[in-house]
Amino acid sequence: MQLPVSRLFAPMIAIIILSLSGTARAELAEFPAPADQVEGSVRIYSSLDIELAQPLIKAFQVRYPRMSVQYETLLTDEVHDRIVAESEAGTGTADFAFSSAMDLQVKLANDGFARPVRTPDTAGWPNWANWRDTAYALTYEPAVFAYHKPSFAGQELPTTRAGLLRWMAEHPAQAQGRIGTYDVARSGVGYLFMARDQDLYPDIWSVVSAMGKAGVKQFPTSAEILQRIADGELVLGYNLLGSYVAEFARQHPEKVGLILPRDFTVVVSRIGLVPAAARSPRAGETFLAFLMSPEGQVLLSRTLRLSAVSLEVAGQTGPAGGMQDLAGLRLKPVPVSPGLLAYLDQATRARLLKRWNEALRGD
Repeated sequence: MQLPVSRLFAPMIAIIILSLSGTARAELAEFPAPADQVEGSVRIYSSLDIELAQPLIKAFQVRYPRMSVQYETLLTDEVHDRIVAESEAGTGTADFAFSSAMDLQVKLANDGFARPVRTPDTAGWPNWANWRDTAYALTYEPAVFAYHKPSFAGQELPTTRAGLLRWMAEHPAQAQGRIGTYDVARSGVGYLFMARDQDLYPDIWSVVSAMGKAGVKQFPTSAEILQRIADGELVLGYNLLGSYVAEFARQHPEKVGLILPRDFTVVVSRIGLVPAAARSPRAGETFLAFLMSPEGQVLLSRTLRLSAVSLEVAGQTGPAGGMQDLAGLRLKPVPVSPGLLAYLDQATRARLLKRWNEALRGD
């Protein structure tokens, strides 16, 4: 079933703000087909902000000018829950899902909510980035620190977790109430970052406890943290998606800086899949194939500053792509595999959230 786009939207992109559960907001953007004759529509659920996705969608429509795009921005858990609910209701769901919560995307595939898709680039895709042709890693994104440049003028930057501990101890007044991070109970990628920190860094709870004493602020999205850093309300953001920080730093070069942790750098990927209950599965497959193509990977890497997964593209993207910027780091990528489901085990999740809250309270 294809969803035609009203010609009323032809002059502009229409943004509709929808209230979800009284807390989070979803943005639905309509991108009319550039051509006069519309042959199809692709509906996308994504955790990537519309502002970052627009160049990608426009490039897709240059290649497929008769395709309209409906792009809905959701929190990562909402992407998962919406697809499950709509699939089980039998009403059909999005044609393509693109999310930074790797565990939730793999769960969709593992639970039968994604269909196998082979694109022209599947054969050459890295093994770690493809699970049974149902869930594809499309980006290669580090977890980074962000900081307010004016606040750190003349100071040594904390480039490791031990350095962050030392900075909080040496600058308690500066740190108090001015550190931001993800709310790990509400942000899927924030929870995954913390779970990986726990696996990789035995002293992580000392860091969390120190942030708790410093009155750390928690947010569900990167944008909320980064805007407050740009405004100077916060001076440091911990464990943020590097793609958002890089873009914000480009837009606010005098205010926002990016730190790639030198002790270890967790690397996650945005995973794309075509839901089994997609209303227009061929449209979803076409969009996935575009993102996996050299053109799509170059766009993700250069335009959005997300490092490419495609080995063919990774060596061609130049410094803007970010691959060279990661040289020399202790990179800890998360493979696309059912091993991610361990982080979603309810008992495991409950233990981590309990430990998180206890550390923040200083228990």
